[in-house]
Amino acid sequence: MQESNMTAIAFIGLGNMGGGMAANLAKAGHAVKAFDLSQDALDKARAAGCAIADSATEAAKDVEAIVTMLPAGKHVQSVYQESLFAHARDGTLLIDCSTIDVATARAVAEAAAEKGLVAVDAPVSGGIAAAEGGTLTFMVGGSDEGFARAAPILEDMGKAVIHAGTNGTGQAAKMCNNMILGATMVATCEAFALAEKLELDAQKFYDIASVSSGQSWSMTSYCPVPGVGPQSPADKGFEGGFAAGLMLKDLRLAMDAAENAGAHVPMGAKARELYEAFAGDGKKRLDFSAIIETLK
Repeated sequence: MQESNMTAIAFIGLGNMGGGMAANLAKAGHAVKAFDLSQDALDKARAAGCAIADSATEAAKDVEAIVTMLPAGKHVQSVYQESLFAHARDGTLLIDCSTIDVATARAVAEAAAEKGLVAVDAPVSGGIAAAEGGTLTFMVGGSDEGFARAAPILEDMGKAVIHAGTNGTGQAAKMCNNMILGATMVATCEAFALAEKLELDAQKFYDIASVSSGQSWSMTSYCPVPGVGPQSPADKGFEGGFAAGLMLKDLRLAMDAAENAGAHVPMGAKARELYEAFAGDGKKRLDFSAIIETLK
Protein backbone atom coordinates (compact mmCIF):
# COMPACT_ATOMS: atom_id res chain seq x y z
CA MET A 1 0.00 0.00 0.00
CA GLN A 2 1.22 3.47 -0.83
CA GLU A 3 2.05 5.76 2.04
CA SER A 4 -0.59 8.31 0.96
CA ASN A 5 -3.29 5.71 1.64
CA MET A 6 -2.11 4.97 5.16
CA THR A 7 -4.81 5.58 7.76
CA ALA A 8 -4.39 6.04 11.51
CA ILE A 9 -6.68 3.39 12.97
CA ALA A 10 -7.54 2.35 16.52
CA PHE A 11 -8.48 -1.32 16.94
CA ILE A 12 -10.28 -2.29 20.15
CA GLY A 13 -10.88 -5.98 20.82
CA LEU A 14 -8.09 -8.38 19.83
CA GLY A 15 -9.71 -11.76 20.44
CA ASN A 16 -9.72 -14.74 18.07
CA MET A 17 -11.11 -12.61 15.26
CA GLY A 18 -9.86 -9.13 16.10
CA GLY A 19 -6.23 -10.14 16.50
CA GLY A 20 -5.93 -11.35 12.92
CA MET A 21 -7.91 -8.42 11.58
CA ALA A 22 -5.70 -5.84 13.30
CA ALA A 23 -2.60 -7.64 12.06
CA ASN A 24 -3.84 -7.45 8.48
CA LEU A 25 -4.45 -3.71 8.78
CA ALA A 26 -0.91 -3.23 10.01
CA LYS A 27 0.40 -5.47 7.23
CA ALA A 28 -1.47 -3.32 4.68
CA GLY A 29 0.44 -0.27 5.88
CA HIS A 30 -2.00 1.41 8.23
CA ALA A 31 -0.82 2.90 11.52
CA VAL A 32 -2.74 0.70 13.94
CA LYS A 33 -3.07 1.53 17.63
CA ALA A 34 -4.49 -1.52 19.42
CA PHE A 35 -6.09 -2.20 22.78
CA ASP A 36 -7.41 -5.28 24.56
CA LEU A 37 -7.78 -6.37 28.17
CA SER A 38 -5.59 -9.44 27.46
CA GLN A 39 -1.84 -8.92 27.71
CA ASP A 40 -1.24 -11.95 25.51
CA ALA A 41 -3.43 -10.40 22.81
CA LEU A 42 -1.52 -7.13 23.10
CA ASP A 43 1.81 -8.93 22.80
CA LYS A 44 0.65 -10.64 19.61
CA ALA A 45 -0.60 -7.33 18.21
CA ARG A 46 2.73 -5.68 18.93
CA ALA A 47 4.56 -8.52 17.19
CA ALA A 48 2.27 -8.03 14.18
CA GLY A 49 3.28 -4.38 13.86
CA CYS A 50 0.61 -2.60 15.90
CA ALA A 51 1.31 0.14 18.42
CA ILE A 52 -0.21 -0.57 21.83
CA ALA A 53 -2.56 1.75 23.70
CA ASP A 54 -2.92 1.72 27.49
CA SER A 55 -6.72 1.94 27.29
CA ALA A 56 -9.64 2.19 24.88
CA THR A 57 -9.74 5.91 25.68
CA GLU A 58 -6.10 6.34 24.68
CA ALA A 59 -6.64 4.30 21.52
CA ALA A 60 -9.49 6.58 20.46
CA LYS A 61 -7.38 9.74 20.43
CA ASP A 62 -5.90 11.22 17.25
CA VAL A 63 -7.02 8.55 14.79
CA GLU A 64 -9.14 8.73 11.65
CA ALA A 65 -11.04 5.49 12.24
CA ILE A 66 -11.80 3.18 15.16
CA VAL A 67 -12.58 -0.50 14.64
CA THR A 68 -14.25 -2.45 17.45
CA MET A 69 -14.58 -6.24 17.67
CA LEU A 70 -16.34 -6.98 20.97
CA PRO A 71 -18.40 -9.83 22.47
CA ALA A 72 -21.89 -8.28 22.70
CA GLY A 73 -24.00 -5.17 22.34
CA LYS A 74 -23.53 -4.14 25.97
CA HIS A 75 -19.77 -4.04 25.45
CA VAL A 76 -20.09 -1.95 22.32
CA GLN A 77 -22.37 0.51 24.10
CA SER A 78 -20.00 0.74 27.05
CA VAL A 79 -16.87 1.35 24.95
CA TYR A 80 -18.63 3.89 22.73
CA GLN A 81 -20.14 5.84 25.61
CA GLU A 82 -17.23 5.68 28.05
CA SER A 83 -14.22 5.84 25.74
CA LEU A 84 -15.03 6.88 22.20
CA PHE A 85 -17.65 9.62 22.27
CA ALA A 86 -15.70 11.92 24.58
CA HIS A 87 -12.25 11.35 23.13
CA ALA A 88 -12.56 10.70 19.38
CA ARG A 89 -12.01 13.80 17.31
CA ASP A 90 -14.86 15.26 15.27
CA GLY A 91 -15.65 13.27 12.14
CA THR A 92 -13.91 10.07 13.24
CA LEU A 93 -15.24 6.95 11.52
CA LEU A 94 -16.47 4.21 13.89
CA ILE A 95 -16.56 0.70 12.40
CA ASP A 96 -18.12 -1.92 14.66
CA CYS A 97 -17.36 -5.44 13.44
CA SER A 98 -18.95 -7.12 16.46
CA THR A 99 -22.05 -9.28 16.03
CA ILE A 100 -24.77 -7.54 18.08
CA ASP A 101 -28.50 -6.87 17.99
CA VAL A 102 -29.95 -4.51 15.41
CA ALA A 103 -31.45 -2.13 17.98
CA THR A 104 -28.11 -1.53 19.69
CA ALA A 105 -26.34 -1.05 16.35
CA ARG A 106 -28.85 1.64 15.41
CA ALA A 107 -28.79 3.26 18.84
CA VAL A 108 -25.01 3.68 18.96
CA ALA A 109 -24.97 4.98 15.39
CA GLU A 110 -27.54 7.63 16.26
CA ALA A 111 -25.61 8.58 19.40
CA ALA A 112 -22.41 8.78 17.37
CA ALA A 113 -24.01 11.11 14.83
CA GLU A 114 -25.09 13.43 17.66
CA LYS A 115 -21.42 13.60 18.70
CA GLY A 116 -20.26 14.50 15.20
CA LEU A 117 -18.97 11.00 14.44
CA VAL A 118 -19.80 8.63 11.57
CA ALA A 119 -20.70 5.04 12.53
CA VAL A 120 -21.24 1.86 10.53
CA ASP A 121 -21.98 -1.69 11.63
CA ALA A 122 -19.83 -4.20 9.73
CA PRO A 123 -20.19 -7.73 11.13
CA VAL A 124 -18.17 -10.45 9.44
CA SER A 125 -18.52 -13.91 8.00
CA GLY A 126 -15.64 -16.32 7.57
CA GLY A 127 -14.28 -17.39 10.95
CA ILE A 128 -10.82 -17.30 12.50
CA ALA A 129 -8.94 -18.62 9.46
CA ALA A 130 -10.49 -15.94 7.24
CA ALA A 131 -9.72 -13.25 9.84
CA GLU A 132 -6.07 -14.28 9.82
CA GLY A 133 -5.94 -14.72 6.06
CA GLY A 134 -7.70 -11.46 5.23
CA THR A 135 -10.57 -13.20 3.41
CA LEU A 136 -13.55 -12.15 5.52
CA THR A 137 -16.89 -11.00 4.13
CA PHE A 138 -18.15 -7.71 5.61
CA MET A 139 -21.84 -6.82 5.53
CA VAL A 140 -22.05 -3.11 6.19
CA GLY A 141 -24.92 -1.01 7.52
CA GLY A 142 -24.59 2.75 7.36
CA SER A 143 -24.85 5.87 5.24
CA ASP A 144 -23.35 6.11 1.77
CA GLU A 145 -20.68 8.38 3.24
CA GLY A 146 -19.90 5.95 6.04
CA PHE A 147 -19.67 3.01 3.66
CA ALA A 148 -17.44 4.91 1.23
CA ARG A 149 -15.03 5.73 4.05
CA ALA A 150 -15.13 2.27 5.64
CA ALA A 151 -14.79 0.19 2.47
CA PRO A 152 -11.04 0.80 1.83
CA ILE A 153 -10.25 -0.17 5.43
CA LEU A 154 -12.45 -3.26 5.36
CA GLU A 155 -11.02 -4.34 2.00
CA ASP A 156 -7.63 -4.73 3.68
CA MET A 157 -9.18 -7.35 5.97
CA GLY A 158 -11.53 -9.16 3.61
CA LYS A 159 -12.41 -10.49 0.19
CA ALA A 160 -15.91 -8.99 -0.01
CA VAL A 161 -17.32 -5.74 1.37
CA ILE A 162 -21.04 -5.30 0.71
CA HIS A 163 -23.25 -2.32 1.58
CA ALA A 164 -26.41 -3.83 3.07
CA GLY A 165 -28.23 -0.53 3.63
CA THR A 166 -28.78 1.86 6.51
CA ASN A 167 -27.39 1.43 10.04
CA GLY A 168 -28.39 -1.92 11.51
CA THR A 169 -28.83 -3.74 8.20
CA GLY A 170 -25.33 -5.18 8.42
CA GLN A 171 -26.35 -6.88 11.65
CA ALA A 172 -29.65 -7.97 10.08
CA ALA A 173 -27.76 -9.58 7.21
CA LYS A 174 -25.38 -11.34 9.59
CA MET A 175 -28.10 -12.90 11.73
CA CYS A 176 -30.20 -13.95 8.72
CA ASN A 177 -27.13 -15.50 7.07
CA ASN A 178 -26.14 -17.40 10.20
CA MET A 179 -29.70 -18.60 10.76
CA ILE A 180 -29.40 -20.26 7.34
CA LEU A 181 -25.99 -21.63 8.29
CA GLY A 182 -27.17 -23.09 11.59
CA ALA A 183 -30.23 -24.73 10.06
CA THR A 184 -28.41 -26.12 7.02
CA MET A 185 -25.61 -27.53 9.16
CA VAL A 186 -28.15 -29.40 11.30
CA ALA A 187 -29.85 -30.74 8.16
CA THR A 188 -26.48 -31.75 6.66
CA CYS A 189 -25.50 -33.57 9.86
CA GLU A 190 -28.86 -35.34 9.97
CA ALA A 191 -28.43 -36.49 6.38
CA PHE A 192 -24.95 -37.93 7.00
CA ALA A 193 -26.21 -39.66 10.15
CA LEU A 194 -29.11 -41.17 8.23
CA ALA A 195 -26.84 -42.23 5.36
CA GLU A 196 -24.64 -44.10 7.85
CA LYS A 197 -27.62 -45.96 9.31
CA LEU A 198 -28.74 -46.87 5.79
CA GLU A 199 -25.25 -48.28 5.09
CA LEU A 200 -24.48 -45.57 2.51
CA ASP A 201 -20.78 -44.69 2.49
CA ALA A 202 -20.17 -41.09 3.62
CA GLN A 203 -17.80 -40.34 0.73
CA LYS A 204 -20.22 -41.77 -1.82
CA PHE A 205 -23.04 -39.70 -0.32
CA TYR A 206 -20.87 -36.59 -0.44
CA ASP A 207 -19.93 -37.26 -4.08
CA ILE A 208 -23.63 -37.40 -4.96
CA ALA A 209 -25.10 -34.66 -2.73
CA SER A 210 -22.32 -32.16 -3.45
CA VAL A 211 -23.36 -32.04 -7.12
CA SER A 212 -27.08 -32.48 -6.56
CA SER A 213 -29.93 -30.44 -5.09
CA GLY A 214 -28.77 -31.18 -1.54
CA GLN A 215 -25.59 -29.15 -2.07
CA SER A 216 -24.88 -26.35 0.42
CA TRP A 217 -21.90 -24.56 1.95
CA SER A 218 -22.23 -26.84 4.99
CA MET A 219 -21.86 -29.82 2.69
CA THR A 220 -19.14 -28.79 0.23
CA SER A 221 -17.00 -26.28 2.17
CA TYR A 222 -17.44 -27.41 5.77
CA CYS A 223 -18.37 -31.07 5.71
CA PRO A 224 -19.02 -32.37 9.25
CA VAL A 225 -17.58 -35.82 8.50
CA PRO A 226 -13.80 -36.41 8.91
CA GLY A 227 -11.94 -37.24 5.73
CA VAL A 228 -14.76 -36.17 3.44
CA GLY A 229 -14.60 -33.02 1.31
CA PRO A 230 -12.15 -30.15 1.84
CA GLN A 231 -10.35 -30.03 5.19
CA SER A 232 -12.66 -28.77 7.93
CA PRO A 233 -12.78 -28.77 11.75
CA ALA A 234 -14.18 -32.30 11.54
CA ASP A 235 -10.68 -33.38 10.51
CA LYS A 236 -9.22 -31.81 13.66
CA GLY A 237 -11.52 -33.29 16.27
CA PHE A 238 -13.87 -30.31 15.83
CA GLU A 239 -11.32 -27.96 17.36
CA GLY A 240 -11.03 -24.42 16.03
CA GLY A 241 -13.42 -23.09 13.45
CA PHE A 242 -16.68 -21.44 14.53
CA ALA A 243 -17.55 -22.37 18.11
CA ALA A 244 -20.99 -23.80 18.84
CA GLY A 245 -21.39 -21.17 21.55
CA LEU A 246 -20.98 -18.43 18.96
CA MET A 247 -23.48 -20.08 16.65
CA LEU A 248 -25.91 -20.21 19.55
CA LYS A 249 -25.33 -16.50 20.21
CA ASP A 250 -26.14 -15.67 16.58
CA LEU A 251 -29.24 -17.87 16.57
CA ARG A 252 -30.49 -16.21 19.75
CA LEU A 253 -30.00 -12.78 18.17
CA ALA A 254 -31.91 -13.97 15.10
CA MET A 255 -34.78 -15.33 17.20
CA ASP A 256 -35.00 -12.11 19.21
CA ALA A 257 -35.09 -10.11 15.99
CA ALA A 258 -37.73 -12.40 14.53
CA GLU A 259 -39.91 -11.98 17.61
CA ASN A 260 -39.58 -8.20 17.49
CA ALA A 261 -40.38 -8.17 13.77
CA GLY A 262 -43.25 -10.65 14.01
CA ALA A 263 -41.50 -13.09 11.65
CA HIS A 264 -42.26 -16.83 11.64
CA VAL A 265 -38.96 -18.77 11.63
CA PRO A 266 -39.63 -22.39 12.69
CA MET A 267 -36.43 -23.82 11.22
CA GLY A 268 -34.33 -21.16 12.89
CA ALA A 269 -36.13 -21.78 16.18
CA LYS A 270 -35.46 -25.51 15.98
CA ALA A 271 -31.78 -24.89 15.18
CA ARG A 272 -31.52 -22.65 18.24
CA GLU A 273 -33.15 -25.34 20.38
CA LEU A 274 -30.69 -27.97 19.19
CA TYR A 275 -27.65 -25.74 19.68
CA GLU A 276 -28.83 -24.71 23.13
CA ALA A 277 -28.88 -28.38 24.13
CA PHE A 278 -25.53 -29.04 22.46
CA ALA A 279 -23.71 -26.02 23.91
CA GLY A 280 -25.32 -26.56 27.29
CA ASP A 281 -23.84 -30.04 27.37
CA GLY A 282 -20.36 -28.56 27.82
CA LYS A 283 -19.54 -28.48 24.11
CA LYS A 284 -19.85 -24.78 23.35
CA ARG A 285 -16.13 -24.48 22.51
CA LEU A 286 -16.29 -27.22 19.86
CA ASP A 287 -16.93 -26.24 16.26
CA PHE A 288 -20.63 -25.96 15.53
CA SER A 289 -20.43 -28.85 13.03
CA ALA A 290 -19.68 -31.16 15.98
CA ILE A 291 -23.43 -31.29 16.55
CA ILE A 292 -23.33 -34.29 14.19
CA GLU A 293 -22.10 -36.35 17.16
CA THR A 294 -25.45 -35.87 18.91
CA LEU A 295 -27.47 -36.72 15.78
CA LYS A 296 -25.87 -40.05 14.93
